[in-house]
Amino acid sequence: MIEFINVDKVYQNNVKALQNINLQIDKGEFVAVIGLSGAGKSTLIRCINRMHDISQGQLIVDGVEVGKLKGKEVRKFRRRIGMIFQSFNLITRTTVLNNVLVSFVPELSYIRKLTGFFSKEHKIKALTALDQVGILDKAYVRVDQLSGGQQQRVALARTLAQNPDIILADEPIASLDPVTSKQVMDDFQRINREMGISVIMNIHHVEVALEYAERIIGVREGQVVFDGKAAEVTAEILDYIYKGKAEEILENLEGEEAYV
Repeated sequence: MIEFINVDKVYQNNVKALQNINLQIDKGEFVAVIGLSGAGKSTLIRCINRMHDISQGQLIVDGVEVGKLKGKEVRKFRRRIGMIFQSFNLITRTTVLNNVLVSFVPELSYIRKLTGFFSKEHKIKALTALDQVGILDKAYVRVDQLSGGQQQRVALARTLAQNPDIILADEPIASLDPVTSKQVMDDFQRINREMGISVIMNIHHVEVALEYAERIIGVREGQVVFDGKAAEVTAEILDYIYKGKAEEILENLEGEEAYV
């Protein structure tokens, strides 16, 4: 489904974020991308839905060369890819249901966009998505009255409502406590297994990545230095990915029983 072929990404300040990336991610995989801050994890993920343009090489998603898309083609392409952010990106002063309905705005007519009118079908899809992440009972509650974990579930429901083929998650549990993080990760895992949606996640918590993901991609200084099954990850591999700081990173996670 997703293929990187000799992909480089260089920012305007000449910083090389990605170097010679060659990856193939198949439909239905649960992939965690790990590495130090600034290693290129977020850039790698954000190239997939063209939030960032690549500088060189080819990026192909389901037979479509992403870099060649223009205008409306890009917007149509992005409808197939859900994006979950650390900061939730919700409208906090309105209801949970309204936040999920936002996912349908691109397909509304001009008049409906002006009036904010959504069809019965849209509302059923939104409520179904909320049910899938276990917060249907919060549909008419204002977002600013929810916990951080509940807000992240609203963001996930909004993504599910657009019926994506792929979900990209950029540090989705970074601002959550361990218990809430486990609940959110359980949601991702269940959606991946039951709905067959590919999940590619940039994640700081190494132990969580190893527990939930089937495949680990280790990124160091913009290069893929490990690509394999989670069960194959050793202390030595982690030490190389994290430049000798793996032990320190793992120690920081000790005592967080929700991750064990």
